Amino acid sequence: MGKTNFFISVRNVKNLQSKNPSFGNEPGATRYLEIPDGQTPHPEKHRLTRTDWLKAVLKRAEVGTYTDEGHPRQGYTYGDILIFVHGYNNSMDDVMKRHDLLQKRLNEQGFKGAIISFDWPSATHTLNYLEDRSDAKATASKLVKDGLLVLAKNQLDQDKNKCDIDIHLLGHSTGAYVIREGFYEASQNRSISRINWQVSQIALIGGDIARKSLSENDSKSKALFSHATRITNYQNPHDSALKVSNVKRLGAAPRVGRVGLPSDAPENIVNVDVGQHWVSLKEDNSDASGNWSHSWHFDDKVFAKDLFLTIKGDIDRSSIPTRVKIDGKLILKG
Repeated sequence: MGKTNFFISVRNVKNLQSKNPSFGNEPGATRYLEIPDGQTPHPEKHRLTRTDWLKAVLKRAEVGTYTDEGHPRQGYTYGDILIFVHGYNNSMDDVMKRHDLLQKRLNEQGFKGAIISFDWPSATHTLNYLEDRSDAKATASKLVKDGLLVLAKNQLDQDKNKCDIDIHLLGHSTGAYVIREGFYEASQNRSISRINWQVSQIALIGGDIARKSLSENDSKSKALFSHATRITNYQNPHDSALKVSNVKRLGAAPRVGRVGLPSDAPENIVNVDVGQHWVSLKEDNSDASGNWSHSWHFDDKVFAKDLFLTIKGDIDRSSIPTRVKIDGKLILKG
């Protein structure tokens, strides 16, 4: 059997009682899926119980065991889980393609953990941007409640489970908004706020949230800042999907994926300007789909290496070899 792919889907299901149910584009119940390579996600054929799904994910995530004598966690298994949160205007086929490309490029760099796609309801028409954003907010809390916390409980029981798994997030486009809203909603939930959960690395690509929202005193983002060890914003000044004049944005504030971080961002957030590298690329050489300036990351080896080294966390953010510092700014280099 070939390698399988892990999804958490919060889309509705159409024709559930028929012989051929299919995913829709509205919010629905949470489903945990394990999908064989080459297959399109199916709401029933690929569905697992949460317990069985979690066991399969953790088995994939574990990549080694601490063997050094004297290590505080000698005998514990360790590994990584990366949760990918897609943007607006994505069908499940689109999400599956990007999941596959991300997995391929990260595996080439040496990533051996588990990758999970958090699939929220997103239509397949650009004009549905505002509806998608509303659906994103409506389902964001499930990212934490049905995704992160399910995995985090394993973190909290490390001594019992003898494992040390780091959880990371990658938010593309409106996926950055889903992550931010999910953390905020969790902070407003009394039962969740009592749990000491944490993620390791959060990376934002084509981040579709306002620049000012990543200011240190932004009330909506405080939960994001406090529950992440490190946040990396990949900024592309040439991202045409995020330009302010874009009519579907209805005059929204400049987006962090295009203009970068505010001057008063917290210390645990770093900005990496990818514009110079993107200009050197050729769209014809990439299998990435959608707006090229907004979605090139999924099939780029340099970005994959930078993301992999960021996830590993062994190298200081200013010393990662895919970056160069110019006038105090970190620049992605080819």
